Amino acid sequence: MKVICIGHASYDITMPVLSYPVENTKNRVHDRVECGGGPASNAAYLLGKWGIDTCFIGLVGNDLYGKNIKKEFDDIGVNTKYLKVSDEHITTSSFIIANQENGSRTVFAYNPSDLKMENFDIDFKPDIILVDGHEASLSNYLINKYKDAISIIDAGRSKKEVVELAKIVNYLVCSKQFAEEVTNLKIDYNNFATLEYIYKEMKKIFNNYIVITLEDKGCLYEIDGEIKIMPSIKVKAIDSTAAGDIFHGAFTYGIAKGYSLEKTLKLANIAGAISVTRIGGRYSIPTKEEMDEVYNEFK
Repeated sequence: MKVICIGHASYDITMPVLSYPVENTKNRVHDRVECGGGPASNAAYLLGKWGIDTCFIGLVGNDLYGKNIKKEFDDIGVNTKYLKVSDEHITTSSFIIANQENGSRTVFAYNPSDLKMENFDIDFKPDIILVDGHEASLSNYLINKYKDAISIIDAGRSKKEVVELAKIVNYLVCSKQFAEEVTNLKIDYNNFATLEYIYKEMKKIFNNYIVITLEDKGCLYEIDGEIKIMPSIKVKAIDSTAAGDIFHGAFTYGIAKGYSLEKTLKLANIAGAISVTRIGGRYSIPTKEEMDEVYNEFK
């Protein structure tokens, strides 16, 4: 199976802290984690790490951050032929405060508004296309060109171009925030009827298979006409950076391997949950050996 991941490539610098800093204070940290980031980029890295033939399509600057991102992909076996390097821009960067007290992360992201790729052709036929909406025009072009490929979107935001892409893919795997914004409804975890209602409203808008991620609660999906929650595993979170990206990467892995939907969702939940127990997005991706061990224990 050949997978292409299209979208945002950034360079993340994470500062772990024991509690969130007070404004207008100087704070000393004793560790920092640097690695590539971005939704489709992190998913591609997971797929390469887990042995899937993967190509990442995105744009970086001709600078140290861009070179580091390419090297990370090359080291893990991800095809970087279509990782475009721009001499006119610097690589997108994110500075992240990871609050180990509660697992939250606060992100300051620099992303030039004109950092966009032109449409182009690739020299192979993909079996799966994963997009994150950041390169909407190119994503639309390749999804329509390779209609036989299974298409998946990581829909985190309800921007117009993301919503339009979400209407043409086979699998819409979206955040709780995306679902709430698109439907103008709110989920109440203490009232399952609100989850059922928002899922049904999403089905009126999108003619595809829908999965809604619910953070530490797992994910919402439908099987045999029944709307259900696939629960996550219980962990102590210290950094939630890239948990959603890792969920989408593991979901794509399950689709690539031909797993059942419920096995795929279980796998994705576990991967995302393990990741929040570690500092740094990309470096928190579990190995396949770790996944197998936890998967077999999780009932």
